[in-house]
Amino acid sequence: MTKITVAKGDGIGPEIMDATLAIILAAGAQIEVEHVEVGEKVYLAGNTAGIAPESWDIIRRNKIFLKAPITTPQGGGYKSLNVTTRKFLGLYSNVRPCMSLDPFVRTKHPVMDIVIVRENEEDLYAGIEHQQTDEVVQCLKLISRPGCEKIVRYAFEYAKQYGRKKVTCFTKDNIMKQTDGLFHQVFDEIAKEYPEIENEHWIIDIGAAKMADTPELFDVLVMPNLYGDVLSDVAAQIAGSVGLAGSANIGEECAMFEAIHGSAPRRAGQNLANPSGLLQGAVMMLNHIGQTEVAEKVQNAWLKTIEDGTHTYDIFKEGISKQKVGTSEFAQAVIANLGQQPSLLKPVFYAKNTALNLPKYKRKPAASKALVGVDVFVHWNGTSPDELAQIVQKIDKPGLKLSMITNRGIKVWPEGFEETFCTDHWRCRFKPTEGANITKQDIIELLSNAVSENIDTIKTENLYTFDGKAGYSLGQGQ
Repeated sequence: MTKITVAKGDGIGPEIMDATLAIILAAGAQIEVEHVEVGEKVYLAGNTAGIAPESWDIIRRNKIFLKAPITTPQGGGYKSLNVTTRKFLGLYSNVRPCMSLDPFVRTKHPVMDIVIVRENEEDLYAGIEHQQTDEVVQCLKLISRPGCEKIVRYAFEYAKQYGRKKVTCFTKDNIMKQTDGLFHQVFDEIAKEYPEIENEHWIIDIGAAKMADTPELFDVLVMPNLYGDVLSDVAAQIAGSVGLAGSANIGEECAMFEAIHGSAPRRAGQNLANPSGLLQGAVMMLNHIGQTEVAEKVQNAWLKTIEDGTHTYDIFKEGISKQKVGTSEFAQAVIANLGQQPSLLKPVFYAKNTALNLPKYKRKPAASKALVGVDVFVHWNGTSPDELAQIVQKIDKPGLKLSMITNRGIKVWPEGFEETFCTDHWRCRFKPTEGANITKQDIIELLSNAVSENIDTIKTENLYTFDGKAGYSLGQGQ
């Protein structure tokens, strides 16, 4: 018996949660349910997090969280509970299977069957943003080796567990050579540990186009947070309906399972909502906790119900569907089909009673790290890079000289183009002269000189090498 935490959520949440629990319990799920209140009521009671501290205690104690959609009130500084939960509980992996149900749910891709494994904690979603000048704001893209290793290994272990044949990595490392470059590098390293599984890498733009056009080319896809967020919704939609997709959020200690759609308050209380998305999340939960026989029974009964043409309003199509039903009636139809398999749709067969178990991340030995320069970012309202260079060169130190200025990443000095448009945000790179070294004290003195010259420095970024390899990007055009 596994104790799980359940949140019924808002809008259609209570209806689809009741339907989902009824189905999995009828199938023999060995679970004990403990309910918590999250979402709109908690927000409007004055808790901007949408969840009470005692509810966190329950979730952390039980470690398995099945959550219906919630409503986040507009304005008022309310935080997304989904994002908060993922980060607080270390739920580094977001898993979204997207399978077509043709001809019973219309799609242009009748043989689509892919799983998107999305990194869930870092990338641009770290949410570290600053306004730096009148014209420029920044968002820091953070990619860590532990984050990459955990998500890539999860993708390969998932493929191994579910009999998948190929794992594909999507990045944009032709442009972001440090951040996406690290993700791609780790993918190549870990792929070598799974020689039985085919691996490949695509640049995200052409990869996304191929996925939207010919998804049958892919099997398991793994990618950083932002790309995965966008493409998992695209994949769910082109498979037939976002409303049919479930999601798993997996961490080293805890896991959360949900539908990917929202709370749809306009449909609440009308016995109309399709519980399939949350049910798919529950099937993933059952597999995660090792109750794979129950998960298999539920999934095949659900496929049989779809195949029978017993459909809720959102997927009902004249000439294809046989019976339009409500939320509770759909649940009862699935329950009636428990123990049966579809005849046209492909039935599922899961590895028996095996929970996916990943090793914890082990930190690598530290690299040899050397300070080799500094980027000083400057707020300056002029437009001539040559003029700025003359100003900034006044703060040069013996052995440490201005070597380059970029604007929005493009080299504008020396030898810039007059046609390049410049904002008020400038990166001024200082490098040691030949034979000289740089220390952090040199950087402090450099900034002190800038204050003396009334140069508005915004921030600095130290330039390092790691085991002799540059840990920073060149200027575009350099």
